[in-house]
Amino acid sequence: MANNKTIAEIDLKKNATYIVKDGQITEVPTPVEGYGTQIINWQGGKPCHGKLETIYKF
Repeated sequence: MANNKTIAEIDLKKNATYIVKDGQITEVPTPVEGYGTQIINWQGGKPCHGKLETIYKF
């Protein structure tokens, strides 16, 4: 069995969420004001859609 690994580097000092799909890494955008929710939907074992909600603190 062949080992077809791909290696990516990420900055572990940066707070972030990443999606890996079909060998590609994508950083999920963060809420503009720094508060919010990231929702990732899956279909067929792969991430397919995302939703970003921003919460404002007063």
